[in-house]
Amino acid sequence: MRISQIFKRTVLAAGLVATAMASAQNIKLGYNGDLSASPSAQSGQAAVLGMEAAIADLNAKGGVLGRKLVLVTRDDASAPPKSIQNMSELIDSEKVAAVFGPTNSGNAMAWKHIANQKKIPVIGNVASGTDITKPMSANAENYMFRISMVDREQVAALMAYVKKNAQQSKRIGLMAETTGYGQGGLKDLEEIAKLQGITVAATERFGVGDTDMTSQLNKMKSAGVDTVVVWAQGTPIAQLVRSMEKIDYFPLVLTSWAADNITFYDAAGKSLAEKPIFMRTVADAYTPAQQALFERISAKLKAPGSFSFALHGYDSVMLYAAAVRQADSTDGKAVRQALEDLQAPVQGLLKTYEKPFSATNHEALKAQDFVWIRWKDGKLAPYSDSVIEALSSADFKK
Repeated sequence: MRISQIFKRTVLAAGLVATAMASAQNIKLGYNGDLSASPSAQSGQAAVLGMEAAIADLNAKGGVLGRKLVLVTRDDASAPPKSIQNMSELIDSEKVAAVFGPTNSGNAMAWKHIANQKKIPVIGNVASGTDITKPMSANAENYMFRISMVDREQVAALMAYVKKNAQQSKRIGLMAETTGYGQGGLKDLEEIAKLQGITVAATERFGVGDTDMTSQLNKMKSAGVDTVVVWAQGTPIAQLVRSMEKIDYFPLVLTSWAADNITFYDAAGKSLAEKPIFMRTVADAYTPAQQALFERISAKLKAPGSFSFALHGYDSVMLYAAAVRQADSTDGKAVRQALEDLQAPVQGLLKTYEKPFSATNHEALKAQDFVWIRWKDGKLAPYSDSVIEALSSADFKK
């Protein structure tokens, strides 16, 4: 073999080794959620855009612990079996240091045991199911964290509104879709109604694909219900307000944050879309920092209303990075312990996080952090009234 050939092969081998070493030094993060299959895929796509922006900003400053961050995404197409498979691939094959997502609460519940068994931190930035961040058993180490809306926190705020609005909200009705999401929310509604001393006059359920809820609404009307609290996804909430129009019955409507989805607005139409009051983490009026991110990624957003999830995604990466720096390690247990006791404030785009988590609380956002919203002229506008202005932290019982 000629010397030149030996030299070329030696150089090639050295390059491959260097590339492998550089790859091994990267901190891999995984995203596991719906990116294609359902209306909620818009939320997952936005969260990934926010995460990518945060990773780019961190890497531009040298990364974390001198290592670059890289993101590996897996689309679970809203299917629990696929989501479980994705978790195993991300942890066992891709060797990610942490997982973010998912989009659907049911999928998180299907695989949270995997993250806990393998001691891999998960920071949810879309799904809102109350039980996602609860430990697997009493006093068990818990690797599930969240920076997003939380069903129980939303319900606490909505029922606080009902309680404070007692002069107008005299007869309360609860309505929910029959999915796990709907029934989980209904459970929270019933429990917090009891905490608030609120008597529920009627409770009705409907299918997620139903287009006519007039039967259930007529029962509400007969019971004298003047305020309806609804837990459902965007399209069924739209069908509900359309059914209200059919029988000319418009009680005060308080709903889950799913009413922020463009699928709700499109199905309800402009005037009916303005009926419900709900909450989310941001209105269409952005801070300068939020506006800067919006301008960076807006061309890739499938719907402008999904931008809130990009903010969740951005902040979730920033909190993870802060925990890694504090732990001086990407070891799962060390990062979990750091997240539970962050020593320095973390400047996010939604807020400045000061000790957002503890050993017993893995929710970074509370009811007090949420924004009251109502659709107005096709935009998600901040909403306020005398009841909201009178609410305080003590009113949010949960």
